[in-house]
Amino acid sequence: MKCLIWNGKLQVDYVDHAQPILTAPTDAIIKVSATTICGSDLHLYKGTFAGMQKGDILGHEFMGYVEQVGSEVSKIKVGQRVISAFGIACGFCNFCQKEEYTSCDKTNP
Repeated sequence: MKCLIWNGKLQVDYVDHAQPILTAPTDAIIKVSATTICGSDLHLYKGTFAGMQKGDILGHEFMGYVEQVGSEVSKIKVGQRVISAFGIACGFCNFCQKEEYTSCDKTNP
């Protein structure tokens, strides 16, 4: 797959990357058909977000089609058109467990 990776402050590359794989029964793989850039992407690009590491894939606002789903996924089906939520959250920290995603410890330190 093609993706945009962050290689440091003001350094990005559009590269070939390994296809994603399902690693948990709650995972889904989405084939992105369109994406956009927002203000938070610019903060990531400028290196003002402490959590960025070289090689991180950019882009959290996108739409696409479901390619695969894990065995516990029941709300979306293969072939369905989907859009991402704009928030970036790990889903596992204390804030995410309380559904306070904008306060995520991992993505909003």
